[in-house]
Amino acid sequence: EVKDLFYLWNDALATLDPDTVAKRYSKEAVLLPTVSDTPRTNYDLIQDYFTAFLQKKPQGVILESNVLMGFNWAQDAGIYE
Repeated sequence: EVKDLFYLWNDALATLDPDTVAKRYSKEAVLLPTVSDTPRTNYDLIQDYFTAFLQKKPQGVILESNVLMGFNWAQDAGIYE
């Protein structure tokens, strides 16, 4: 189930709609983007990042996945390209 969240995010990228992608992030999200030096800490900043980033028509592929789960939280840390 946790790994499926990546595919939902990747499908959101395929829409090329920054609003669709930004809605995949929680209200408390912190995005440390790969092609920007600015942390994105709210919806507007995350949407702004994807407005430019989606012009590259990105798609991700998971190379390594390490899922950790706790009470009411989950983390999928790994490598993707």
